[in-house]
Amino acid sequence: MNDWSARDIQAWEYRPLGPYLGKSFATTMSPWLVTLDALEPFRVDRTPLDPAPLPYLKAAADRSVDIELEVALNGSVISRVDFKRLYWTMAQQLTHAASNGTNVRAGDLYSSGTVSGIAPDSLGSLLELSWNATRPVELDDASTRTFLEDGDSVVLRGRCERPGFARIGFGDCTGTVLPARGGD
Repeated sequence: MNDWSARDIQAWEYRPLGPYLGKSFATTMSPWLVTLDALEPFRVDRTPLDPAPLPYLKAAADRSVDIELEVALNGSVISRVDFKRLYWTMAQQLTHAASNGTNVRAGDLYSSGTVSGIAPDSLGSLLELSWNATRPVELDDASTRTFLEDGDSVVLRGRCERPGFARIGFGDCTGTVLPARGGD
C-alpha cells in the first residue's frame, strides 16, 4: 500500500497539525491480499527492541515477517528494504491503536507506514532518500529527483522467499502522478 504524501502541503501544515491533509489525498493498493496463514512460513525472530515496549505491547514470541520490499521510480529501483526490520510489528501497531479507543472491526485495513532500513539505499520514501531534497536521487536514465513530478510512476513490490516454500508475491502497487486539473 502506498499512502502518498503531498510534501508541499505537509510542510506547511506540519506545525502545529502534523501530517494531516498532506496524507489524505491518495492511496494506492496492490491487487493482492495475503493472509497471515500464508505468511506463517516466513516468520522470523526479531532482535530485542531498545527501548523495550511497554508491557501491553510485549508478545510471548517476538516475531516479524520476512518480506523483501522494493521501490521503483520510472523503472529504476531506488530502494530495497526488509519488512522484518520494522521496529513495531503489525500486531503491536494494531494493539496500540486499539488501546487508545480505535474501533477495530473485521475487514478494516491497516498499514504500517513507511518502512525504512539503516543503509542509504534502504530508506522508504523519496524525501528520506534525497535527504530532505538536498541530494537528488539518480535514476537509470540519468535524470534525478528530489520530489515526484507529473508523469512519474512509482511501483512498490513485496515478496517472501525461502528455500522449500513457494514464493509469495503481493502484486505490484503502482501509481502515476497526474498533472493537477483546473476547476471545471
